[in-house]
Amino acid sequence: MLSPEQQRELTMPGHDNPSLPISTGLEAPRDSSPGRPRTHDELFEVVVRVSATLLLSLFAYSAVVHWRAEPGRITLLLLVVDAFLIMGLSLFARVPKKRDWGPVSFLCTMGATYYFLAVQLAPGTKLIPETLGAILQVSGILWQFFAKASLRGSFGLLPANRGIVSRGAYRFMRHPMYLGYLITDIGFLFTNFGWQNLLVYGIQFGLQVGRIIREERLLSADQSYRAYMGKVRYRVIPGIF
Repeated sequence: MLSPEQQRELTMPGHDNPSLPISTGLEAPRDSSPGRPRTHDELFEVVVRVSATLLLSLFAYSAVVHWRAEPGRITLLLLVVDAFLIMGLSLFARVPKKRDWGPVSFLCTMGATYYFLAVQLAPGTKLIPETLGAILQVSGILWQFFAKASLRGSFGLLPANRGIVSRGAYRFMRHPMYLGYLITDIGFLFTNFGWQNLLVYGIQFGLQVGRIIREERLLSADQSYRAYMGKVRYRVIPGIF
């Protein structure tokens, strides 16, 4: 004859199956928050994309004012086009799963991206003709388009693994977009030369090298990228770097 306590134990859910836990009548606390809080990445994307839009608008307005004073300065308009290409398309890039948030990467990226805000827009010394400078800028911009088209949306600001790409421009160098930046910047600098611009672009070139090194450090964790590095030897300039 079973006691009332033993009968209750036999009728408890899961008692006849040792693999199932016996309910204790206590439940784990539930998340009472109405929705998942925004992650650090999401907040970063909002801040960067809004600030980029505002800064680009202010920069474009200032550049157009200078251009209207001297309509023959084609390189100035192309500088605006290049700035919109670099940052404008980044506004529509997808958020990567893994990104380098290190302070060095962040400073290199922000400095190399927003450098145009420190460029002297007033006329400088023409080391090369305006037409030749414009040709260099157009060549650099077209190469950037080719590189970005090869990525098919896998681009952004901070170093990140957005997928390994080896097609298109990436068959010739590991970071072809930076070659486009270099050609475009040289076209403007040599047409609008001055000590301020020389300093700005010198720092910018150094920051771009820093971005490349940090980006490859992140991507090298991927075995596919290490194999890609074995096939494509140079980063930006074949035979040099």
